[in-house]
Amino acid sequence: MTALTTGARAVPRPGGSRPLAGTGALLRFALRRDRLMIPLWVLVVATTVLSVPGALESVYATAADRAGVVAQVRANGSLRAMYGPVYGDSLGALTAWRIGGFAGVLAAVMSLLVVVRHTRDEEESGRQELISSAMVGRRAPLTASLLVALVANAALALLVTAGLAGRGAAGALALGLGVAGVGMVFATAAAVLAQFTESARLAKGLTGALLGTAFVLRASGDSATAVGSSVPAWLSPLGWLENLRPFAGERWWVLALLAAAVALQGTAAYVLAGRRDLGMSFLPTRPGPATGRLGSAAALAWRLQRGGLLGWSLGYLAAGAAFGAMTKGAAGLVGDNERTREIIERMGGESGITDAFLGTLAGLLGMVGALYVVQSVLRLHAEETSGRAEPVLAGAVGRLRWAAGHLAVAFGGSALLMAVGGLGLAAGYGHGPGPVLGACLVQLPAVWVVGGLAVLLHGVSPRLAPAAWAVAGAALLLGWIGPALDVPRSVMDLSPFGHLPKLPGGSMAWPPVFVLTGIAATLTAAGLAALRRRDMSS
Repeated sequence: MTALTTGARAVPRPGGSRPLAGTGALLRFALRRDRLMIPLWVLVVATTVLSVPGALESVYATAADRAGVVAQVRANGSLRAMYGPVYGDSLGALTAWRIGGFAGVLAAVMSLLVVVRHTRDEEESGRQELISSAMVGRRAPLTASLLVALVANAALALLVTAGLAGRGAAGALALGLGVAGVGMVFATAAAVLAQFTESARLAKGLTGALLGTAFVLRASGDSATAVGSSVPAWLSPLGWLENLRPFAGERWWVLALLAAAVALQGTAAYVLAGRRDLGMSFLPTRPGPATGRLGSAAALAWRLQRGGLLGWSLGYLAAGAAFGAMTKGAAGLVGDNERTREIIERMGGESGITDAFLGTLAGLLGMVGALYVVQSVLRLHAEETSGRAEPVLAGAVGRLRWAAGHLAVAFGGSALLMAVGGLGLAAGYGHGPGPVLGACLVQLPAVWVVGGLAVLLHGVSPRLAPAAWAVAGAALLLGWIGPALDVPRSVMDLSPFGHLPKLPGGSMAWPPVFVLTGIAATLTAAGLAALRRRDMSS
């Protein structure tokens, strides 16, 4: 009979002779836990993909318009680095070019979060040890987590295929399977990396870094060639997705690469899981010093979040530089297409196509920054629900001091990100940083409103805290596709980003900046007041 190890002592595990015992029960439990998160992810990604053909059709109404944008993309390495190469001028092919890669990234993020949540997160919290004391096999938790990821990706593939079938059944199926395949590649990658670390946060970070590397490889390869045939692109699962060529003479054999990667990584995860003790890892956490070196709750918060902030900062610097390089070809890409010009001016202002394009990119950096501030604020939620906050608060540390350290990193870190992104944008564009940096920094009040709402939700109840992701995602979705779909102004105004001045080029409007900052401060104060009054973990 196999053994379950607690510390250095091994005890018999009921059901250990059947490694998959209890998988069905764990699967049902995991699906019940994720009954809100997974449908939300799937619907957001699918809706984003399905909204693109209509937007493209309104912009590029004729075959000549579509042929023109294909020619522009093939001649612009910066655009290929951002979106990938384009293989055809049909609406389906343009949809796969415009959104396929980003849908793959979103599916990968969804999948890695699901797998880590139901494997390493459960072990770190101690719940897995309690579950494993029952009739649960050694590999049942890993199997259940991968099946949950498979269910989520299968649902996403089904929605994408059904929604785009009218553009071409074969292309719709290829895009749906490709996006789901990328999701499963990173699900199994997360399963492997979760075996090497005792921290769920580090497991997510490592898998996220792997995803970032895949994006960089794909972007660097596509910037060099117009047909996706470079070696770096073929080293990335995101490159495999684009080389599947949905709606442009599908290469079905590329799906075999995705399937092989899933099989190999899944096998490696099973082998590794069978060779380590529960709660342990192949790269154990290095023990700390004999005497503490953190003198305050703020120092602890900084220690916990500095790695994430560094990763985000590097990503913003690189993204800003890439966006800035794209701006040089903005006027040529738009050309005489009035509909495209209207959309960009609606997003970034009416002060000229280049300034409008810069404003659009600054707004995109701000909306993504809202995801960072939610992630950073919700570190409070993770510390509380895992029980790690309790020993901190048991000492001479009040709740407000404990929360203030994390909020300083969240709100101050978002300011750092926007500054770094602005500097990268200016450097890529090749002009002075002043106007571009101002366009990025003016996004902060809206970012802080989203962060303040996350504080309020966590302060009222830890169960409500994850809803902050939906708020940030809705703001990103409205800002990204709302102008292209000509969404009514009343709906666009639901997002705090819809009230910001359009910089650079436009006039600076201070009243909305002050109002949004005041709203953010009020929400944060209300959240802290609620946190101070309620019972912890309830």
